[in-house]
Amino acid sequence: MTLQQLHAIKLWQLAHKPENPLEYHAWDGVLTAWMFGWMGEPAALILWWPGMALGCAVLFLAPTLYVALRRALHRRGRLRCDWLSTLERR
Repeated sequence: MTLQQLHAIKLWQLAHKPENPLEYHAWDGVLTAWMFGWMGEPAALILWWPGMALGCAVLFLAPTLYVALRRALHRRGRLRCDWLSTLERR
């Protein structure tokens, strides 16, 4: 995902927070995990913690994996995801 896409989703979440507070907090959790990945990877590599380095590398993909999961659930009709339209415009 690009930073513009991440920003577009965040703007949608902020604009619709009163109607969708759970989605807002879920996206914040995804971004927090993503930041943990970016901040933890250098420390894990310096301290040579291979398991932690691998875990942090996986967290780099948290937003992409979350969007892919939401898109799949939306297509199957299991979960409505209104903010997906912001990604198609980018």
